[in-house]
Amino acid sequence: MNSSVSGGKQYHIACRKGDLAEYLLVPGDPDRVPRIASFWDSAKEIVSHREFRSVTGKYKGVPISALSSGIGPACMAIAVNEASNIGVNTFIRVGSTGAIQKDISCGDLMISSSAVRLDCTSNCYIIPEYPAVANYEVLLALIEAAESLGIRNYHVGITATTADFYAGQSRPTRKGYASRMEDLFQTLQEAKVLNFEMETATLYTLASLYGLRAGAICAVQVNRCTDEFRPGAGEENAIKTANEAVRILADWDMVKERRRKRWLFPSLICNK
Repeated sequence: MNSSVSGGKQYHIACRKGDLAEYLLVPGDPDRVPRIASFWDSAKEIVSHREFRSVTGKYKGVPISALSSGIGPACMAIAVNEASNIGVNTFIRVGSTGAIQKDISCGDLMISSSAVRLDCTSNCYIIPEYPAVANYEVLLALIEAAESLGIRNYHVGITATTADFYAGQSRPTRKGYASRMEDLFQTLQEAKVLNFEMETATLYTLASLYGLRAGAICAVQVNRCTDEFRPGAGEENAIKTANEAVRILADWDMVKERRRKRWLFPSLICNK
């Protein structure tokens, strides 16, 4: 089946070319889309279809969109494939996550430099040895945004993306079923992985394969080591940081265009 229907509308996200800006924020939760847009100068809802809710507007004069992906790597793959079909080239995941290191608190932010590919979905596209890494410009923009907003409680490092929320993240399962993933938690802890979530590796893998840019910022809402659980903690800071990162990227992109450079490097933006 073709991924679009009549008039160029994408089958799942129900958007057409021109509906989404080149810079796209991708939360999992559809209800997070209007919360993201509440910080913009202007916003217009495009469509709400299944788990895919989209809004387009401007943030500090920069065209920007948000599109929810729903939960899990397969849904993220749909969002990336269909949004990139109609002109999106920069994706920033804005999500929630669970920390697996003791020194990370609920309310902290997690900026993923790369991701362990336990998502299964990305294996449909490329061999498991292919890395899932953030685009360095988006990664730097997220760090710059957090610093410029005065947010200090953020971490940068490796995320583990899983295909399942329960057994896939070494959680207890129904009636004490023994998960084959029960040793995963300790293994990843010892490997200095910072957190569990369910979308980033898929986003990073597909973005790299397609020549797109991607980054991810998540609010820590549970610490699996301390059993701290604070639903909603850090969400507003994650949203503000992602929005500001788009403004920063737009500025950097204009500098690159003006200076006729393909790649961003420190002296380019220091001397802009």
